[in-house]
Amino acid sequence: MRIVTRKRVRPKHRPIRPSATARAFRSRLLAWYARHRRTLPWRGVGDPYAVLVSEIMLQQTQVARVLDYYPRFLARYPTLEDLAAAPADAVRESWAGLGYYARARNLHAAARQVVAGDGALPRDPAMLRGLPGIGRYTAGAVASLAFGADVAAVDTNAARVIARVLGVGGRGGAGARLARVWRHAEALVPAGRSADWNQALMDLGATICTARAPRCPACPVRRVCRASGATRARPGRDTRR
Repeated sequence: MRIVTRKRVRPKHRPIRPSATARAFRSRLLAWYARHRRTLPWRGVGDPYAVLVSEIMLQQTQVARVLDYYPRFLARYPTLEDLAAAPADAVRESWAGLGYYARARNLHAAARQVVAGDGALPRDPAMLRGLPGIGRYTAGAVASLAFGADVAAVDTNAARVIARVLGVGGRGGAGARLARVWRHAEALVPAGRSADWNQALMDLGATICTARAPRCPACPVRRVCRASGATRARPGRDTRR
């Protein structure tokens, strides 16, 4: 009788356990965010559809521009069903001036796909990524901000902050570095506070830990940051999708 032995499959990457520095980073940043968080109309709304609209609009677009379009778009299409039922030309017209019109087409197609199914946005990031125009970042953002899932959401700002503070670099190109950033991001997510944490990373990157001329003296995590006063750590390409 032939004996078949099964080869043990090892995980490609071992889960990262946050170091004392990483835990201090998380604690300091959350404390800063509690006092200095940005007031934005899509935060704390409790409506997954509204969160999805904001995240699609924010792809490759500055917050200041989205602030003008977001309320008007929701006033015209207040629900996922309203958007799904709208003609494509009307949706494009509502998006006029915001740019990157493929986002409008994808959002419209996603609404129709969801409504044709059970009518509810998926809670699972993997299922969200099955919708048009939703990549890893947007899936994580919607899952954490709308449903409280303990998942990472790494946009360009968050990637830059993590890379600098924890000194994430090493061999390989931009894709390899970004993959390492994501692994650290997943380990950093605090149970039950994913929304606050993901938004704190975004706010710090947008207001203090900027791509050019970061304001290190004003940074709440400067004492645990490996790049404080320097900007060598670069996570790679634009990650907001």
